Amino acid sequence: MLLCDIGNTSYHFLSQSESFKKDVKSFDASEVKHNVYYICVNKDVDESLKNLPNWIDIKSHLDKAKYYDTMGVDRMMALEAIESGIIIDAGSAITVDVKRDGIFEGGFIYPGLNAMRESYQNISSALAYEFNFDIDLQTLPKNSQDAITYGYLKTLYCEVMSHKMEIILTGGDANLFVKIFKDARVDEHLVFKGMKKLIYDF
Repeated sequence: MLLCDIGNTSYHFLSQSESFKKDVKSFDASEVKHNVYYICVNKDVDESLKNLPNWIDIKSHLDKAKYYDTMGVDRMMALEAIESGIIIDAGSAITVDVKRDGIFEGGFIYPGLNAMRESYQNISSALAYEFNFDIDLQTLPKNSQDAITYGYLKTLYCEVMSHKMEIILTGGDANLFVKIFKDARVDEHLVFKGMKKLIYDF
C-alpha cells in the first residue's frame, strides 16, 4: 500500500515501512502508476490530482463532525491514530491537538521554527539567532539567544504540560522539540497510522 501525505512543500510517501519525500514544485505525480491513497492540504496540488484516477483521496471517509470545518486534514488524520494524548506536529507551523478518551477537545496553531526565527530577524538583525533547544526553561535567561528561545518555547511548553497527558511529537522538527518535551514519544508516521486505520475501516 502506497500512502502519501501532501503538505505545502512536499509529497511525503510511505511504502511498507520506508518513507521518502518529493518536492511539490518539481515532482510529477502522473509518473506514479500504482494506486496512491493520499491526503492533501495544498489546494493547487489537490486540484491537479483529481485528474489522476490512481490517486485516491481518502479525506471523504473521515467523520469531520468530530472536528471543525476549517481544520487541516493532516491534523485530523494524526488524531485518528490515537485514543488519548496531546499531539504536537512540528512542521512549517506547529499544531497542538488534544484528544481524550476518543474525543477531540480542541487545539491551537503556533508559528514553526523558520517562521518565528524570521519574525525576530524582521524586528532587528541583532535578534538573528538560532534557537537553543538545550535551554533550561526553568531558569530566566541572561543572554540574547536564550532570551529569544525562552520567549518562543516557554509559552508552548507551559500550555502543553498543563494538560498532563501523554505527548506525541511528529513532523520535521520533532527531534528538536523532544529536547524540550523530554518524556514525549516521537512518532514520525503518526499521520500515516491514522490513514491506515481509516483505510482499513472503509
